[in-house]
Amino acid sequence: MLNISRGWLSGLCGVCIFAGSLPATRLAVTGFSPEFLTSIRALIAGILALCTVLCMKQRLPSIAQFKSLILVAVGVVLGFPLFTALALKQMSAAYSIVFIGLLPLATAIFAILRGEKRPQHKFWLFAVLGSSSIIAFIYMSPQEQHPLSADLYMLAAILLCGLGYAEGGRLSRDLGGLQVISWALILTLPFMLLASFYYFPEDFSHVTLSASLGLLYVSLFSMFIGFIFWYHGLATGGVVAVGQLQLLQPFLGLGLSAILLHEPVGWSMFLTSLLVVGCVSYAKKFSVS
Repeated sequence: MLNISRGWLSGLCGVCIFAGSLPATRLAVTGFSPEFLTSIRALIAGILALCTVLCMKQRLPSIAQFKSLILVAVGVVLGFPLFTALALKQMSAAYSIVFIGLLPLATAIFAILRGEKRPQHKFWLFAVLGSSSIIAFIYMSPQEQHPLSADLYMLAAILLCGLGYAEGGRLSRDLGGLQVISWALILTLPFMLLASFYYFPEDFSHVTLSASLGLLYVSLFSMFIGFIFWYHGLATGGVVAVGQLQLLQPFLGLGLSAILLHEPVGWSMFLTSLLVVGCVSYAKKFSVS
């Protein structure tokens, strides 16, 4: 019971950190290209992870664990950062946060596909209802005009992040949360180093202090520190169970968007997030047969 409580507390810390990711990314893309932002944040976090692993003298993962780490890296080191940065070039952070309501469901689905127990039929009912509410909001909301590609980028980001969360949570039971995110980042270091040089900005005159602070936040907190808490929570308390804490993220994120970015948070955004939270909550309730 004590371990489960610690898992929930650790997971809550991770969710609070992740809630600032999209607003910080929105700030960062005002000064950096999505490609450079994706590569440099992973490079900074990867160097920090390498130093951590060397100082702690961690053993190398097994071949099977490295295969799982590749999935983690594709999901949370490359996929989610890149696609959210591309989306936030074209949409507000407040609008993008509505999509985060689907992340707990995506995590649960991938956890089931990767070995968790199969859910009840009611699980799929609420899964479809929650997804439908997101689609309805996207096509009916008059508050913001942006290309369809931005919505598709966010959907791709959610799917890849769900995969990275589920696989990382499962792997953390053997390696530990710190080791999972550290080795996933280390795996990508050579590629991110090359990409950072390739997409290196020619001119920094347009880079503001807020963009730099956004880059610093997503590099240190969203890309590394947050995952230590999150993966530890998933491993200790269970991927499907602790994954419910992600239901808090849309509300925390909308609040940060309004406070830090002064973005309007309309009732349709809030009500859609509330509906998705309800659907995901019931879907999780029936996630185990």
